[in-house]
Amino acid sequence: MSDPAPLPRRDPRPFPLHWLVDSAVAFLGIVLVALMFEIGLGAIVIAALVIGLIAAPVTRNLEAKALAARDAAADGSD
Repeated sequence: MSDPAPLPRRDPRPFPLHWLVDSAVAFLGIVLVALMFEIGLGAIVIAALVIGLIAAPVTRNLEAKALAARDAAADGSD
């Protein structure tokens, strides 16, 4: 059986998308604990957005490195 075709090259997803996804993950990670301490939902959303803003550059750089490694591996297998 032959190897599957390599995936096409692409750029990392845009920064705002990373910010929204990272904020959603942060929100889900802190919502239950924060509500147990009776912290308001607005404060939880603001905290999640700030955490997402801090994490977005890191996750975007990690995605760029992974895409570069994938492209290098595809170039080496030709």
